[in-house]
Amino acid sequence: MTGAASRPPSAILFVCGMNAVRSPMAAAITRHLFPHSVYVASAGVREGEVDSFVTAVMDEIGIDLSRHRPTTFEDLADTSFDVVVTLAPEAHHRALELTRTMAVDVEYWPTEDPTLASGSREQRLEAYRRVRDALMRKVKARFGWQAPPSG
Repeated sequence: MTGAASRPPSAILFVCGMNAVRSPMAAAITRHLFPHSVYVASAGVREGEVDSFVTAVMDEIGIDLSRHRPTTFEDLADTSFDVVVTLAPEAHHRALELTRTMAVDVEYWPTEDPTLASGSREQRLEAYRRVRDALMRKVKARFGWQAPPSG
């Protein structure tokens, strides 16, 4: 893995199990941090359902995911990515399978599945926030995000 001083790749794909929680969060965060400079997509191993908790916790940081609709690998219009980041074991295995003949880096970022959290609505939202915040830190560190100069 390259250091924080590296430039982001030109095309990144984030993949999780159902493209409903982790990969859309990571993709939206990356788009937000690197507007107009990186092509970002997300997909799942299998088709998922829209998750309202994702929309809620992303709204808290000013990122709108209300229009996101889960997609799978098969739905991707383009497969020319420099980096594929997998966020779940099954996604990692599938990505390695699909990219074995491609010149692409596949990275595994083990990421908690917040849908497994139980408890009150607030406790469940907190699990989603932890994932969101961990993905924010990881994207910033991995792709060398620099805060824009204030002025």
